[in-house]
Amino acid sequence: MAGVGTLINVVAILVGTTLGVLAGHRLPQRTRDTVTDALGLVVLVVGALNIAAIRDDDFVAAVGGAWTLLVVLGALVIGGVAGSLLRIEDRMEDLGGWLQTRLSRGGGTADRERFVEGFVTASLLFCIGPLAILGALSDGLGNGIDQLLLKSALDMFAALAFATTLGWGVALSALSVAVYQGVVTVLGISLGAVLPDAMIAAMTATGGILLLGVGLRLLNVRATPVGDLLPALIVAPLLTAAVQAL
Repeated sequence: MAGVGTLINVVAILVGTTLGVLAGHRLPQRTRDTVTDALGLVVLVVGALNIAAIRDDDFVAAVGGAWTLLVVLGALVIGGVAGSLLRIEDRMEDLGGWLQTRLSRGGGTADRERFVEGFVTASLLFCIGPLAILGALSDGLGNGIDQLLLKSALDMFAALAFATTLGWGVALSALSVAVYQGVVTVLGISLGAVLPDAMIAAMTATGGILLLGVGLRLLNVRATPVGDLLPALIVAPLLTAAVQAL
């Protein structure tokens, strides 16, 4: 059922916040790093499984077995060029900084400022990222909630860490996640109703490669600008249609 992944994500944030408020600073940094590394490895596995869509029967029938990889490669190159020229990654970071500055501005008690800081910081972390888009879109397209389950695990531990210092404001970020990912999921449902299976497979395979970039970032191997590559998800089905027409 579409939307379950986002619901689990919301619950995970609330659980993580509660544990963080109760646990305080008892969770060692080494433990947090180990959990993040483990999740990064799993993200790589999920990305590889999604890339397997490159051999999807409908995708192969539409463009030919020799063209599926080239379609995905072309989507990444064209999407990456467009994304880098548009500076999507930088703009996402700038948006986060601007929102944090705007919402944290003004007077008020220390508790209120801490609450707002927790809400803003956690909302930006949980919403402004490629995994939120990829996971919610995959959920809406009917490709499962594996990506959102991984995101839920990451968000739970992040919420726990934030809540140790920023308190209950972190819990309110669950509302931001519900609205943002809910909208993207609905978009995925709409696309799934009109896009042929071959185009969906192209998007899935391309998204799998983007997930590899997310995994590399989590493992601190390379800070791949996955945000700049997000346009590839739009280019992939368009290229599929173009090659099929030829």
